[in-house]
Amino acid sequence: MATETETRPWERLREFANGEDTVGLKEFLSSLEPTEAVRAILRLDTDSQEKVLTTLSPAEAADLIEDLPDEQAVEIIENLEPADAASIVTEMQSDEQADLLADMESDDAEAILREMPVEDATEVRQLASYDDNVAGGLMMTEFFKYEENATAGDVLDDLNARADNIDDYFTHYAYVISSWGKLVGVLEVRDLALTPRRTPLAEIMAPAIFVKAETGLDELKGFIDRNFYAAIPVVNRRGSLLGVVRRTAVQEALAERADREMLRMQGIVGGDEIRTLPTLTRSRRRLSWLSVNIVLNIAAASVIALYIDTLEAVIALAVFLPIISDMSGCTGNQAVAVSMRELSLGIVKPFEVLRVWLKEISVGLINGVALGAVLGGVAWAWKGNPYLGLVVGGALALNTLIAVSIGGVVPLMLKRAGVDPALASGPILTTVTDIFGFFLVLSFAALMLPKLT
Repeated sequence: MATETETRPWERLREFANGEDTVGLKEFLSSLEPTEAVRAILRLDTDSQEKVLTTLSPAEAADLIEDLPDEQAVEIIENLEPADAASIVTEMQSDEQADLLADMESDDAEAILREMPVEDATEVRQLASYDDNVAGGLMMTEFFKYEENATAGDVLDDLNARADNIDDYFTHYAYVISSWGKLVGVLEVRDLALTPRRTPLAEIMAPAIFVKAETGLDELKGFIDRNFYAAIPVVNRRGSLLGVVRRTAVQEALAERADREMLRMQGIVGGDEIRTLPTLTRSRRRLSWLSVNIVLNIAAASVIALYIDTLEAVIALAVFLPIISDMSGCTGNQAVAVSMRELSLGIVKPFEVLRVWLKEISVGLINGVALGAVLGGVAWAWKGNPYLGLVVGGALALNTLIAVSIGGVVPLMLKRAGVDPALASGPILTTVTDIFGFFLVLSFAALMLPKLT
């Protein structure tokens, strides 16, 4: 049986923090898995969180903060005194610092920056000026760079001098720059041990491939897919070396973007949600979607109300309405997914609506006929009435064409209009396919009513 410490570790964490037992707190945290440590810190009240972080050393607190979800890390740091927050932020890697401060309220971020060493604060401001999903926003500045006239021995001596804090640096490669800072080459640090000390770096370096600071996330993905480097050097428009983007940072950014898009498509907007957020915040974010969705569903239901007499006369239609609605939604969502992927990869542009529509119509025609034939056959076999099969099968076939048309082109149209397609495509698709599905079934049934009753 699990002990209370195992099931409620935040209680033990609170005891150590309140008792200012630094040794006990550190030992207890080190005994927890990283996910359990995150779970524990998030279950604490604000005062206890502050006590935990200020009891730990700034470096230990920074390690804990870096494991937290972004929004919760921001909230916890904002609740600290600026001097305490600055001491923790200073111990974080540069890319993590920039991400954290960029997500904070500007006044809180500035208060922390004023408490940081001037050089560090200037660097963070520069990194935070880039968008999150470009190379400049993902890069770190803890890396090794040396001028091309340096020797292998110079580099080895420098590495030995930095041995105490070498864990803070990206250590796979050393980058070679010209006297005015332009990137000219790269070499693997491990190769230096086998290189004569007097050898100039210009003789042993390899040409460096790089990306610009403005390079987007999708281009970075293509880069790491084609090249198996652990990091990518980032340069400005003049070719001067600014930082490096780790392969893992690109992969994490892609995963975070996928998570955000999934949440938006499920109607959770305004940021990543976890259940330790304030209840009103979570409610407001969900309602922003649900309040729109209920209006759209009322519009779809109104179509049924217009044909209530037909539905009462042929009650069997009620069985098929949700099937047609669901199947059309599924086929439409497949088209949405393909359009979203092609947009993210840059292989389709928002103005290519006609091309995308023609491609989807060809698939929708085949699938619509196939699905309509299956559903129509089931309806005919169930009620022994071929006209019922024709009504529901024909409605599904036509609504499949409508669904793939909307699913294919609406994300492009929304993107062109500057609206987030991940957020808006879903409700538009669902509402339109429901309205047309109900309308097609009930209008066809009204036309053939004598043959259905």
